[in-house]
Amino acid sequence: MSASSAARRLTAIALVAGSVVAAAALPASAVQDRGPDRQRVVISHVQYNAPGPDTRSNRSLNGEWVNITNRSSQSVNLRGWTLRNSEGDRYTFRHLRLDGRSTVKVHTGFGRDTRHDVYQDRREHIWDNRSDRATLSNRRGAVVDTESWGRGRGHDRDRGDNRGHDRDRGHDRGDNRGHDRDRGDNRGNDRGDRQR
Repeated sequence: MSASSAARRLTAIALVAGSVVAAAALPASAVQDRGPDRQRVVISHVQYNAPGPDTRSNRSLNGEWVNITNRSSQSVNLRGWTLRNSEGDRYTFRHLRLDGRSTVKVHTGFGRDTRHDVYQDRREHIWDNRSDRATLSNRRGAVVDTESWGRGRGHDRDRGDNRGHDRDRGHDRGDNRGHDRDRGDNRGNDRGDRQR
């Protein structure tokens, strides 16, 4: 056997070995890319206190919102995911694929859903100015992220930053709404799951 034949065989063996190693490593990297939702999709900001007087107009309702951000480079299907407050009022995402490195704003009031803005179609503010918690869960019901303010405030993820949205921001909705989180029977139409 010549030296060049031996070199070709060694090269072929090395290529085959490299292919086997790459094939074995592929599932591990694929699993890593499909890592927990907790690392990819987050509540990036909550505007719980709508600017101006809380009149329950659609403009005022849409002045409170929650940003959901996909930090990964892969898109995430949010169908069946939920966003709820501490009272259990829930919004369920319907057909929304959140692109990688993008954000969707979940408004409280009415509007036309787009890739960057969705609407809960509620007639009352749902985020309490003094103390509340926004919880994002995936379609399996596992909590992906939470953001709270007021008593027990803070972020459940270890982000190491406090960007100023974890504090009570001024006027109290209680006077303008006629009640503060004790909404009683008059909320019957706004309770439960909101399908979008």
